[in-house]
Amino acid sequence: MPVCHDLMHARDIAAALERMATEAIACHDNCRDLAIIGIQRRGADLAERLKRLLDARLGASVPLGKLDINLYRDDWTRLDVRPSISHTDIPFDIDGRAILLVDDVLYTGRTVRAGMEAILDFGRPRRIELLALVDRGHRELPIQPDYLGLAVQTTRSQHVDVLLQERDGEERVRLSGA
Repeated sequence: MPVCHDLMHARDIAAALERMATEAIACHDNCRDLAIIGIQRRGADLAERLKRLLDARLGASVPLGKLDINLYRDDWTRLDVRPSISHTDIPFDIDGRAILLVDDVLYTGRTVRAGMEAILDFGRPRRIELLALVDRGHRELPIQPDYLGLAVQTTRSQHVDVLLQERDGEERVRLSGA
């Protein structure tokens, strides 16, 4: 029987986003050249929340985009993989900008690699930084978050689920598996 327990609740997720917003502002001064791109699906939801926090604190609008990385995944060569294609919307010029790439769970690094590759198809940003709500370890690529909500040690057989109110009707981060 799989073991399941919560790692974060709504207040923990909100506090982590508040802290990461503060860190991003500190690293980017007035954030004039900063733009946020969330990886579909829950990364995009978290990116929208981060944008609201930054906009309120800065008194300005930080550009926001949403990125579907499915066409950039490196497991398309397997015949049993049929990813669900979502929507990419980057309504701003990324050339010369600092891009804050947002994802919910950082695991092997392959999703982030795909995200970076997709971003580069839109132009040449000055810099790409990574914000992850949860880092569960087991990296296969040399990718690390610049902003992190929670680091948790997991086994490869465990799974981290981020549940968000706007998508799942509840708010928590759950660890499951043996």
